[in-house]
Amino acid sequence: MAAKRPKSSRRNAPAGGSRRSPAAGGLVPRDKARAVLRAAGFRRSLAAWFRRAGRDLPWRRSRDPYAILVSEAMLQQTQVSRVLEFYSRFLDEFPTLEALAAARPNQVREQWEGLGYYARARNLHSVAKHVTRDGGAPAMLPSHPDALRKLPGIGPYTAGAVASFAFERRAALVDTNVARVIARFFAPRLNPKRGRDLKKIWAIAEAILPRSGKAGWAHNQALMELGALICTARVTRCGECPVRAGCPSLDTTKYRVRG
Repeated sequence: MAAKRPKSSRRNAPAGGSRRSPAAGGLVPRDKARAVLRAAGFRRSLAAWFRRAGRDLPWRRSRDPYAILVSEAMLQQTQVSRVLEFYSRFLDEFPTLEALAAARPNQVREQWEGLGYYARARNLHSVAKHVTRDGGAPAMLPSHPDALRKLPGIGPYTAGAVASFAFERRAALVDTNVARVIARFFAPRLNPKRGRDLKKIWAIAEAILPRSGKAGWAHNQALMELGALICTARVTRCGECPVRAGCPSLDTTKYRVRG
C-alpha cells in the first residue's frame, strides 16, 4: 500500500499567501513583504543616485547643530541659490548660539535683510536666547525631535531635520519636496495639502527610513534633493529619476508625472 502524501501546507496558509521577509524579521503577509522589498529598492536607488548627483552644499559639510538650524531656517520658502548668499555671512557675524543670543534684534534683522520672511530670523533669535538663558556651559540644542519641537518656532520638519542632519539620529522629516516624492511614489491618491493625508505621508516617511541614523542622514538629504531637482512641482524630469522604474505616477509615454 502506497504511503499517504503529507497534506500541503498551502491549505493552512492565510488568504493571499505569505512569505518570510528578512527585512521584516519573520513571516509576514505577502503584500506587506512586497511593500518592504519595494521600500528597500527605493532606498537603494535613491542612495546610489545621491552619491553621484547630490550637490555639495556648505551645510551638508557640517554637523554643527546651530549651523544646521540656521540653514534650515533660511531654506524655508527660499531657494538654495539665494541662501548661499547669506548663510556664511550670517554665521561669520553670529558664529555661535551665544553670539546670536547677545545680538540686538536690529542687528539680526540687518544680517537677514534680503531673505524676507523675517519671522524666521525672530524665531531663530528666540531659540538662541532660550537655550542660553541659564548661562554656564556652552549652549547646546537638544538632539531629540520632541525636545527640539518645544523651542520657539520649531515645527515637526525642522525638528526632524536638525535631529537627522546635526545629530544623525534616526528621524523622519517631511517638507513640501519630500511630501511630493513620497506621495507620487508610494501613495498617488494622497494629497499632501490635506491634513489627514499629510499625516499618512509622515507615517510612510517613518516606515521607509533606514535603520541607522547615519544612513538616515543621506536618505533624508536624497529625498529632499530628488524633490528639489527632479520630482518638482511644476517641471518633472522623470527620465532622469533614479526611482522611475517603480513609480506609479510615471507616464511612460511622455516621461511626465500624472497629477
